[in-house]
Amino acid sequence: MDRLTGMEVFVRVVDKGGFTAAAEASGMSTTMVSNHIQELERRLGARLLNRTTRRHSLTEIGKAFYDQCIDILTRIDGAETEAREMRSEPRGRLRVSAPVSLGSHLLLPLLADYFKAYPRVEVELMLNDRLVDLADEGFDAVFRFGKLGDVGLVARPLRGLGRIVCASPAYLAEQGTPRSPEELASHNCLCFHYIQPEREWRFDKPKGCTISVSGQLTVNNGPALLMAALGGIGIVMLPDFLVANDIASGRLIQLFPEEDFSRAPLQLVYLPDRYMTPKLRSFVDFVVEHLA
Repeated sequence: MDRLTGMEVFVRVVDKGGFTAAAEASGMSTTMVSNHIQELERRLGARLLNRTTRRHSLTEIGKAFYDQCIDILTRIDGAETEAREMRSEPRGRLRVSAPVSLGSHLLLPLLADYFKAYPRVEVELMLNDRLVDLADEGFDAVFRFGKLGDVGLVARPLRGLGRIVCASPAYLAEQGTPRSPEELASHNCLCFHYIQPEREWRFDKPKGCTISVSGQLTVNNGPALLMAALGGIGIVMLPDFLVANDIASGRLIQLFPEEDFSRAPLQLVYLPDRYMTPKLRSFVDFVVEHLA
C-alpha cells in the first residue's frame, strides 16, 4: 500500500476518533482504513493504536509517529502550494547565461524594466564567452550566437547584431590602411573564439565576399579583444555597440564603412517544457519584445 496514503489515513483516524469517521472522510471503506493501519503497524513493527469496542487511543509509539506524520504532511502541503503559486505567478530564481559584451551592453540595461514588471523574479546572470550546456549547468535560458547545433533545444531568434571592422590609428599608421576587404589577408587580424576561431569574415554588401583572415591573437572574450585592438595589435571585427564609443572618440578607425558586414545571428535558447514556468515565460517574452 502507498505509504503516504497510509499516513494520511492514520492521521484521520486519530483526528476523527475512529475508523468509521475516518473512512467517510477518506472516501473508502472501513475495511480499507483498517488495512492501511495494519500495514503501517507491520512496517513499523509496533502497535500505533489501542483498540477497544468503544474508542481508540494512541500508544506511546503511535503518539510520536502521529506528530511526525503531521509534520511531514504539512511540509508536503506547503511544497505543493508553493509549486502551484510558482506556476501561477512569475517568481523565483532564473539562471541565465550570456556572452560578456552582449550581457553587459544590451541585456543589463533592460533588466531594470524587467524587474519593475516582475518584482518577485531574481535573475542570476552568468557572463561568459563559451558554449554552455543548459541541462548540465542548470541554466533556464542562454543567449547564443550562430547556428543552433542541438535540435533538442527551443530557440527564439533575436535581431542579428551589426559588426564593424576597425583598428587603432597607431596600427594603421604603422601597417597601412587596407582599402578593400581583400587586403585584410595581408594584415594581422584579431579573431574572436567562440566554438572555434572566426577566421572567415563575410561582407554581404555591396558585392558580397568572404575573406579568410589570420593573425597572432585569438581571444574568447569580446571586451578583451577590444582592448587588444585599442592597444594597436591588429584589426578586429566586433559588434557595433561594443566599439561605437571608441570609434566616435577616434580611438578606433572604422574600415570599409560602405561595406555591410554579415550580421551575427542571435538566439535565446531554452529546454523544451510542456509546462514552462511563469518566470521563464515572462523572461522569454520580455527579451523577444525588446530584442527581436
